[in-house]
Amino acid sequence: MYKVGVCGHFAFGEEFNSGQKDKTRSIYSALVKELGEGNVKALDTRGWQRSPFRLVVQCKKLLAECENVIMLPATNGLKIFPFLFETLNTFYKRSLHYAVVGGWLTDFLRSNTGLIKPLKKLDSIFVEVPSMQKSLNAMGFTNVYVLPNFHESVILSTEELCSFNEPYKLCTFSRIREEKGIEDAIEAVRKVNSCLGKTAYLLDIYGLPDEDYKERFEELKNTFESFITYKGFLSGAEAISHELRSYFAMLFPTRYEGEGFAGTIIDSFSAGVPVIATDWKYNGEIITDGINGIIYSVNEREKLKEILLEAVQNPDTINKMRADCLSHAEEFSPKNGVKVILDRLV
Repeated sequence: MYKVGVCGHFAFGEEFNSGQKDKTRSIYSALVKELGEGNVKALDTRGWQRSPFRLVVQCKKLLAECENVIMLPATNGLKIFPFLFETLNTFYKRSLHYAVVGGWLTDFLRSNTGLIKPLKKLDSIFVEVPSMQKSLNAMGFTNVYVLPNFHESVILSTEELCSFNEPYKLCTFSRIREEKGIEDAIEAVRKVNSCLGKTAYLLDIYGLPDEDYKERFEELKNTFESFITYKGFLSGAEAISHELRSYFAMLFPTRYEGEGFAGTIIDSFSAGVPVIATDWKYNGEIITDGINGIIYSVNEREKLKEILLEAVQNPDTINKMRADCLSHAEEFSPKNGVKVILDRLV
């Protein structure tokens, strides 16, 4: 008998390109590290819509073999998995848990009220930030717990931090799509360099473009000046930390509707790199303005340019944040995060 089964979009064999895969794998890996591989079972739901009967058999097997089940469905899956597991569980009587990926659940439930009752029956719902817990409590939920996002990262020491001179290197490190603010970041760097009449900033772009944004991104790449570079996909905890540490700051001008606790913030903090981000969704609960990053209004796109202009004149306003980024990263380690889950398992 396994202690826990994790049911989610693992997409084994694929590169990370979404918070869904990242969080599913991170929770599984952290549980394996704490409980041992023989106590944790994985069920990959990739492509479940193509084989619904096979999915039912797999979910039934997971319940039969595991004392606890943690599911991580996206929006479409949320309409299926809680009902399915609760129906099958009438026989097995296992402990059922739901780890939310992103910050969309409250709004989704307001327009899908039929899901509220089955979700209230779950033993635990893990959300990423306190305000999500508060909003669900206001809807009558009493089974909600805060599980800050986490994934495996290498937290650098203060001795490993870099020093910086012009031109200052900036980066973006997330899925590449318009709503993630990639074009805002490009435009802000262009405007600052043009305004100053020199290359004050270099911008490196990491990540994979979403399928429906690939054509647009190819068009953008054809317009890149010498100070903008697409660096492709970067993976591996140690590689990420040591690559990111060379950056003056990370830009995260997101306005993505499903944004929750973005893993890119953890990566940035682990490398001692402050994050300049919009106040969209939950960023202000994760980044402390003026301490380990800068938060600005998502409605003031020109503000990013102003922040970068100010940073050129006073780089110490950014540099002084680096040590706090490292100490803050410790809060989001897998060991600390998985404890929230372990405390709820039977």
